[in-house]
Amino acid sequence: MLALILLAGCDRQTPPVQLGGDIMGTTWGVSYIEGPPELTPGQVQQGVEALLAQVNLSMSTYRTDSEISTFNAIDTQTWFSSSAEFFAVLKAALDVGQKSKGAYDVTVGALVDLWGFGPGDIVDAPPAQDEIADLMSRVGQSNLRLDVQNRSILKQSDLSVDVSSLAKGYAVDRVAEWLSAQGVRRYMVEVGGEMRLSGLSGRGDPWRIAIEEPKISERSIAITLSLTDVAIATSGDYRNYFEANGRRYSHSIDPRTGYPVTHDLVSVTVVHQSCMMADAWATALTVLGAEKAMAVAQAQGLAVYFIRRLDDEFVHSQTPLFSAYLPAAEL
Repeated sequence: MLALILLAGCDRQTPPVQLGGDIMGTTWGVSYIEGPPELTPGQVQQGVEALLAQVNLSMSTYRTDSEISTFNAIDTQTWFSSSAEFFAVLKAALDVGQKSKGAYDVTVGALVDLWGFGPGDIVDAPPAQDEIADLMSRVGQSNLRLDVQNRSILKQSDLSVDVSSLAKGYAVDRVAEWLSAQGVRRYMVEVGGEMRLSGLSGRGDPWRIAIEEPKISERSIAITLSLTDVAIATSGDYRNYFEANGRRYSHSIDPRTGYPVTHDLVSVTVVHQSCMMADAWATALTVLGAEKAMAVAQAQGLAVYFIRRLDDEFVHSQTPLFSAYLPAAEL
């Protein structure tokens, strides 16, 4: 689940045009200020919906006719000719997987389904160990081969790819790039909580974005940021889960073990120039756990904000690069 909140605040001088809808099993929203006079809100709505529909048709595991579902259904050792967008997303995912030392791996699709967090049936009990072991024998991005010249992909084991951990971020980037190409310079794009921001808000200052406190029973704000010309994504384990025999099982599956993560890191926020990369890294760092995530984030030069649950308290920390986005009172 994502935990970013737009603190819009209506501007007395330049109210934003606000559009939205449903896509990819979630919602999307666009707020923009002063587009070109010939660009109508209806045209923006249609343009955004067309882009999001294209991404959904390529990357949704909930659609049997999507590109990713077609790839997952093909036999092993069969080269698959992919679209440019699917190939770009998969290539980025493999890069994050390598840099996170396997904590991030998009070949966990079958494991996600087994634990009841995919398009299949919802489960209320953990799967059997032998089922997990069987799928783990097929998982691993080393079982994928990419032919960059021909934009083709081959799987060397009977695996399933799931790119939901960065597809929404990719969709945000596509919409943001389209808005810029139409001459819109001041905007906020959001899909499922992932955001990209450009220029100034209608108030004439940076966009105000709040990170949610990771509480299960209520919604409250942990901290508010002022951002412009960046993307931001948050990953957490505190809303999408099930409980069995007094134990909570998160949707964040560790591809190295086949089991949901069990550590105390409950929320990770990444600020990045690319929403796709912020999205992927937020997931990867969530799997790593607090200490390893901090080390990897600093080694990769990432701006990251962490929230841990220690007993009944939340403990906040951040990488040095994230400090630039914090209010002065939080430094």
